[in-house]
Amino acid sequence: MVGRSSVESAATTKHRVFVSSFHNDEVYRRRWDELFSSILTSVSVEPGEIDGSSSAEYIKRLIQEDYITQASVVVVLVGLKTHCRKHVDWEISAGLNKKVGGYSGLIGIWLPNHPNFGSGKSWTADPTPARLADNLSSGYAKGFDWTEDANKVKGWVEQAFKARVEHADKINNGRPQLTKNLC
Repeated sequence: MVGRSSVESAATTKHRVFVSSFHNDEVYRRRWDELFSSILTSVSVEPGEIDGSSSAEYIKRLIQEDYITQASVVVVLVGLKTHCRKHVDWEISAGLNKKVGGYSGLIGIWLPNHPNFGSGKSWTADPTPARLADNLSSGYAKGFDWTEDANKVKGWVEQAFKARVEHADKINNGRPQLTKNLC
């Protein structure tokens, strides 16, 4: 009986996920929460939770200490302008920093408004956030097209969760963090 209940609890574990996105893609971020809150626990920054006029160092520290440390997987919703947003870069970097609560798994999801959505183009092609592209190239992260299929998303998150241990040697977090938005 003990073995069976531990198997059941492992199967019903809700991974804690930090969703990184550009505020212009908020409709997809809200849709993500609607679709997947029953299978994933969000530990993401909600709109308005962090004062954008605060110093860059304070915002980085807050994201790291209050949000990313709780996440086992970082999901980047990649829209048209996501690649040039400094906060997205900081969030990916924090998730790949062992000092920030251990490594997080990493997934990129191309949104339907992204020019490469459904195209089959390489995930490392522009416009993809550079730090995400680095980790897609290294084999640490995986990239997918947006879906509303909960079973697919659950599988992707589980793969990323396992990769944070099994493929930690492939993490590429060496590039300097963005200091300003690029567009």
